[in-house]
Amino acid sequence: MAKKSIDLLFLEKGSSKRKWKGKVPVALVFPNTYHVGMSNLGFQLVFELINQNPDIVCERIFFPEHTGKVLSVESGRPLQSFPFIFCSISFEEDFPAMVKIFRLAGIEPLAEHRYGKPVLPGPTPLVIGGGVATFINPEPLAPFMDMLIAGEAEPVLPELLDFLLARYQKVDRKALLEDAAKRRSSCYVPSMYRVNYKGDGTLSSFSAPRGIPRRIKKSVLTVPEAIGHTRILTPKTEFADLFLVELGRGCSRGCRFCAAGFVYRPPRLWPADDIIKALSQRFHEAAGVGLLGMEMAGQKDLEKISRFLLSESCRLSFSSLRADSISPQLIALLEKSGLKSAAIAPDGGSERLRKVINKGITEDDVLHASEILVRAGIKNLKLYFMIGLPTETCDDLEELVRLTLKVKEKILAVGRPRGRLSSIILSVNCFVPKAWTPFQFHPFAPVKELKERLKFLRKQFGPHANIKMSSGSPDAAFFQAVLARGDRKVGHAILNKVDSGRNWRQVFREHGVDPEFYAMRKRGKDEIFPWEIIEHGIAKRYLWSEYQKALKGAMTAPCDTAKCKRCGICHGKNRQGTA
Repeated sequence: MAKKSIDLLFLEKGSSKRKWKGKVPVALVFPNTYHVGMSNLGFQLVFELINQNPDIVCERIFFPEHTGKVLSVESGRPLQSFPFIFCSISFEEDFPAMVKIFRLAGIEPLAEHRYGKPVLPGPTPLVIGGGVATFINPEPLAPFMDMLIAGEAEPVLPELLDFLLARYQKVDRKALLEDAAKRRSSCYVPSMYRVNYKGDGTLSSFSAPRGIPRRIKKSVLTVPEAIGHTRILTPKTEFADLFLVELGRGCSRGCRFCAAGFVYRPPRLWPADDIIKALSQRFHEAAGVGLLGMEMAGQKDLEKISRFLLSESCRLSFSSLRADSISPQLIALLEKSGLKSAAIAPDGGSERLRKVINKGITEDDVLHASEILVRAGIKNLKLYFMIGLPTETCDDLEELVRLTLKVKEKILAVGRPRGRLSSIILSVNCFVPKAWTPFQFHPFAPVKELKERLKFLRKQFGPHANIKMSSGSPDAAFFQAVLARGDRKVGHAILNKVDSGRNWRQVFREHGVDPEFYAMRKRGKDEIFPWEIIEHGIAKRYLWSEYQKALKGAMTAPCDTAKCKRCGICHGKNRQGTA
């Protein structure tokens, strides 16, 4: 075993090595570093889910940081040792890394080159993709995957594993995949589908043989057997000493830019008592807990959870907090936790833009939350904003500046009498239109304009010593936009880029892929999109109507799953049609 793997395992709490004898090896690959992958709760949940099968030994593999060797953490075995490779993919930016892992490991990256071969360790394993990025838009990865699992893993994965183990040595790869595609509604086998194009490069249709479903139905977890929480604790992650617990899945708020808020519909909040039960299982080594989904949690549930954590003298951490959901119990918990940093996400810089994106919080909410958090002891207040949002103007940027300066005055008024001044950290990122959101129809903003807007903001905040601004690269955001709304042609161009190592814009154009066509083209309500091969149950006409409301600055009330039928998800059967 490689020394690096031994060191990582030694530092982990909750992990274990399983014996290979008599078991089928399965690799779970995360196409980013160990630090990023093990910070991902979904990756940990899938790892445990696969290893619950008594006939399997599952080991983790991450993108190699130094050696270029693609080895498992548990035994240091190369990726070619595994007949089954499951890929957990959360971000479009990791698509090229996934392809590069195949190349580094000596595995045929294109599924068509593995298609006629048996499922064996070596260059032709069975490659199965999953993770939220793959069921937002799977098409850029379609050329590389034998199969993709659309949706949440818990309802699908255990039975699928039994099916694969029972049949992979008895039938050829084609028959195995065809049976999976026919009998399992959430299993997408890209090789079974033909993509047809119009002369202008847009899609005209998907077609598949008889017996293969026209579209792939997303799987949804209704009632979890156990609330998702940290399974392996390690200091080599973003949450080194935190025990993470999810409060639910989906979100009722309906922010029009947020893909997760739409593809995880219907919104599901886990009962507070079940969350508390999960919290009770935390490692003694965990210094605190991190609650995932506080932005959508109900006030009463948050108060109940806060009371439990206070009674346990447990420190709280969270990624960001909705500015309109701060209770006295939560503030008391923050004060007792000694938390020094907290984040609020206004997202839109102006009151008008927050209506465009359906954020549902006001300037007063942001100012009130900022003041309360600083009174509770927060020293570093982070504000998340986006630029390049639909209809954004210079006036919106100027209002972003004014709002930030108002926040500054609020927190200085709290800090001066105490002799302790808090800092503001602005995180400004470029808006990327995502599939399955109302903004899927909207173009990505020109890179030159985004750079000018960032330059303007830096100039405005430069003189303020206690305001620090960080920003993402507009060029990187543009590449993300191409991947986010790409099709299979983009996937083949990714392979070309990985193999050549050259500038992606140049490689894409040489491959006949125009980046602007994917990222910067406004799309009509009747265009067929690559990602519509997945059936989320969301009516396309609803997304279009939300887009039109956004352009007018009109708001939409949050989901009420007991009576709301607007988007089509909660119809039982979507009478409006999902495409």
